[in-house]
Amino acid sequence: MVGNNVSHANNKTKRWFLPNLQTKRFYIPEEDRWVTLKVSSKVLKTINKKGLNEVLKKAKTKGLKIV
Repeated sequence: MVGNNVSHANNKTKRWFLPNLQTKRFYIPEEDRWVTLKVSSKVLKTINKKGLNEVLKKAKTKGLKIV
């Protein structure tokens, strides 16, 4: 997403709004292994609430890229 930095003199310059990505390791007990994912802070909250398996299932149904 893009936007503008606006100074007190009302000068505008372009800027980027980047997602808050975190690298996090998750343990998958069904496969008995650790997986490292780069996820946003909002997804971290969703994983804590619903669990990693639910989030991955929903991502696959939406066609999101999971590396």
